[in-house]
Amino acid sequence: MRDKKSRFVLVGPPLIQLLVFGYAATFDLNHIPYAVYNQDSGFASRELLGYFQGSPAFRQVATITREEQIAPLIDNEKVLLVIQIGPRFTEDLLRHRPAPVQILIDGRNSNTATLALNYVNTVLLRFDQRWADDYHWGSPPAQLLVRAWFNPNLLSRWFIVPGIVALLMLVVTLLVTGLSVAREREQGTFDQLLVTPMTPAEILLGKALPGILIGASEGGFIALVAVFWFGVPFVGSILALALGMLLFLLAAVGIGLMISSLAVTQQQGLLGAFLFLVPAIILSGFATPIANMPEFVQDLTLANPMRYFLVVVRGVFLQGDTLSDLWSQYLPMAIIAAMSMLCAAWLFRHRMQ
Repeated sequence: MRDKKSRFVLVGPPLIQLLVFGYAATFDLNHIPYAVYNQDSGFASRELLGYFQGSPAFRQVATITREEQIAPLIDNEKVLLVIQIGPRFTEDLLRHRPAPVQILIDGRNSNTATLALNYVNTVLLRFDQRWADDYHWGSPPAQLLVRAWFNPNLLSRWFIVPGIVALLMLVVTLLVTGLSVAREREQGTFDQLLVTPMTPAEILLGKALPGILIGASEGGFIALVAVFWFGVPFVGSILALALGMLLFLLAAVGIGLMISSLAVTQQQGLLGAFLFLVPAIILSGFATPIANMPEFVQDLTLANPMRYFLVVVRGVFLQGDTLSDLWSQYLPMAIIAAMSMLCAAWLFRHRMQ
């Protein structure tokens, strides 16, 4: 309690994390982005779409006029779902025939897709009840047909297991590098490194390489287990995954070395690693979608390398992404890796002096 830094670590970060996680860690969906492909010109389809437009849980972002426009919207995550109404929707209802409504949904995040489908069912149920009361139907007039892209059966394992590749890589790499320099100081061998002819850059490289090698081995092994044990499909490019792993490991190693350079003891290094790990995991989109977080929390995720690597690993596994599809994720990870390595080098050289 006499140490000001310890008092801040014990009180400050938990309060900050409580406020951030209270907004970020939520399974409620607000303003679900959707597109409409309405092939019917009758009043019944307009009435059904009015239920979606009047619901606070949905936000229409596009109107589709051709079937070819559906795939790019879902592939690029512009929309979570597409509502497709056939050309005979109103005619079928007026003739007392069940009228199908097709929902095309992005199944990469099975949890989000399942929640969104529950919201869709709620809206459709209200429409069915109103139509049945007005036109004396004995059964639901509109029937929901669901097609989930990238994960047809909405298996949560297909969503969770690829994310574990990123999660365990970050944990292992950060712990290995975050404790390296602190352990040398605590054991008294750090002073021996200072009298060797090695430069600070060479010592820093020696501390970084074990974390990279261990993290790469861990990530490769988990990816193989995901495919051959858990049966998660791998339809993308191995090279795209390997490049994503390398950039992610460089960023994680840089952050770990920054923590290790600041820590005096292994206990401080371990505490610093976990103070970074918990927010990084919560704000990565591992369990809850980033798009559903408040805007100020979404801005915080931009500095989180795990956010980008999750897009890479899930895109490669489920969507079939290649190198050309993932440059928008590689570039931020490369910037974070360069900045963290430069900061780690400066802190390392400063502490050596």
